[in-house]
Amino acid sequence: MTTTTTITPARRLDFEGVAPAFTRAVSALDDAASAEADRAGIEKGLRDLLKLRASQLNGCAYCVDLHSHDAREAGESDQRIFAVAVWPEANFFTARERAALALTDSVTRLSETHVPEGVWNEASAHFSDDELAALLALLVSINAWNEISVATRGWRAKTRG
Repeated sequence: MTTTTTITPARRLDFEGVAPAFTRAVSALDDAASAEADRAGIEKGLRDLLKLRASQLNGCAYCVDLHSHDAREAGESDQRIFAVAVWPEANFFTARERAALALTDSVTRLSETHVPEGVWNEASAHFSDDELAALLALLVSINAWNEISVATRGWRAKTRG
C-alpha cells in the first residue's frame, strides 16, 4: 500500500492581513481589468486561458488551480486547458487565441522579451485597440496577483478529491 503525503510550503506572510489597503487596491485593479474586458467583448474563456498561462509561467499554484477551473466553467474543454502549457505546439487554438497567448507570454516575461514588435503586431492584427488595452489590463492584474502569491506563499491550491 502506498501512502501519499501532501506537502504544503509554509506561508511566509499574511499579505492580506498586513497590507489590507493594498490588497483592496489590487482587487480593484482586477475588477477594473475585468470591466475593460467586458466592455471590449473579450470572451470569458479566453480570459481564463490567458490568466492560466501567465500563472503557469509565474509558478503560481493557487492561480493555476483557480483559472483552470474557471476556464472549465466558462466552457473550455479539458483538452484546451491542458494544452495551454504547450500552446505553441498545440493545434487547439485559433490564430487570434495564439496571438493573445503569445502576448501573454511576452508580457509575463517582460524582462526577457520587452514585448517584441512581431508579438505586438500579431496581436494588433487580431485585436482592436480597445481589446488590446483590455488584454494588457488583464495581464497586468494577473501578474500582480501571481507576484504577491508566489512571493508570500500566501494562498495555496485546494486539494480537490
